[in-house]
Amino acid sequence: MRWSEFAAACPEIAALAEERLRSDELVLVGTIREDGSPRISPNEVDLAAGELFFGMMWQSRKARDLARDPRCVLHSVPSDRINPGGDVKLYGRAVEVRDPDLRRVYREAIKARIDWQPEEPNYHCFVLDVERAAFVVFGERREVLAWDRARGLRHLPFPG
Repeated sequence: MRWSEFAAACPEIAALAEERLRSDELVLVGTIREDGSPRISPNEVDLAAGELFFGMMWQSRKARDLARDPRCVLHSVPSDRINPGGDVKLYGRAVEVRDPDLRRVYREAIKARIDWQPEEPNYHCFVLDVERAAFVVFGERREVLAWDRARGLRHLPFPG
């Protein structure tokens, strides 16, 4: 489901994720290489028009990974060992944006955030179809939230 649908289905994790994504402006994207091994790469993200956008350089290895196998994970960037902002994990499928109007929304979001935008058509633009999500926070708060369509939001016991 697209970001706006996920936010309606699980506002608890979506609100935590939005706060983290907007402040960090960066995630780690996990993709699957051609040989089946994992690849992890930093990537900027933008939330606009009810979508979670992430763009990539034209024909980058991670973009080619997603063209071949759209399964991916977006993980917030940890700040330190305790990571007081918590870990946000979004699992799903990358959907390449081909619609010119939606690509324009993405470019405008980047322009507003960093006063730069990619040139058409020389970049990849994806939105995330969210299938599962999790939020984990350490330290004194110690909280684990998990969500998927079948089971909804769950408060899980903290491991250890």
